[in-house]
Amino acid sequence: MKRHTIVTILSVSLCLAALGGCKGKTESGTTAAPAKKAGQVLVEVNGDAITVENFNKELEGLPPYLKPMADTPEGKKELLDTMVVRELLYQQAKKDGVDKSAEIADRVEELKKRVVVEAYLKKKVEEQVQVSDEELKKFYDQNKDKFKSGAQIKASHILVRDEKLAQEIVKELKGGANFEELAKKHSIDSAAAKGGDLGWFSKGNMVPEFEKVAFGLKEGETSGIVRTQFGYHIIKVTGKRPAGERTFEEVKDQIKAAVLPGKQQEVFQKLKEDIKKGATISIKEDVLKGLGGQSAAAEHPAPAQPAAAPAAK
Repeated sequence: MKRHTIVTILSVSLCLAALGGCKGKTESGTTAAPAKKAGQVLVEVNGDAITVENFNKELEGLPPYLKPMADTPEGKKELLDTMVVRELLYQQAKKDGVDKSAEIADRVEELKKRVVVEAYLKKKVEEQVQVSDEELKKFYDQNKDKFKSGAQIKASHILVRDEKLAQEIVKELKGGANFEELAKKHSIDSAAAKGGDLGWFSKGNMVPEFEKVAFGLKEGETSGIVRTQFGYHIIKVTGKRPAGERTFEEVKDQIKAAVLPGKQQEVFQKLKEDIKKGATISIKEDVLKGLGGQSAAAEHPAPAQPAAAPAAK
């Protein structure tokens, strides 16, 4: 990927992130003495430190598809440069008094409220939502027909756009290099963060060129270079299972992922009801009506009534 593309994508992403780690100014507009930050300092911007911990948090906060781009020496430089520019913009904005505006104060307060509520809900849901193995097993026993599949394989891959780089990776693998580490370092798709792991899949889920090679490999075997419309792949098969009914252990996590949202919604609904019971809530109906919008009657008119009842026969 070209350097200017990495710059653009990372810059846009980071500019949307929340500003953090910035110091205040004195009333006269001069820079206050920089506060000490824990951790190793990566760069100082007008005396304000950006630490390794700050950098790692930014990296962790990137969307999965961006992480591989930022996990190269060039990508790390661009990520750091974007953080430096953002810090400079923040410092200049404070010099201009933008942080003192009522609009900013309102937005900060609203953001704080949302973050606190989100943390509270997360805490409550995690405390109260429990899914036992017995519940999961019961679901499995009642829905066994849903857990049948054709032959499946579990595979990982390293995807690059340059054939020469793919050849170098194959050479490294033959020399004993770790597949997962090379995937994290070089692969350009979202699976890179997981060492290239694509999980389990059946035939028909991947492009034909990829699938043909992957299903022809033995468990533990690594392919040569496989070219598809997406680039150059090196594939490693890490598991195989025949067609048939999946065991409970194989689908346990899948069942949990399916059951959890419903339980979380139940907890949330109960929490809403409970928290309203002890509250005094007075809705100003006239004000609400003044906000406009169609009434329920207008949206769903009653069916027309006959002009007169029919005469009895």
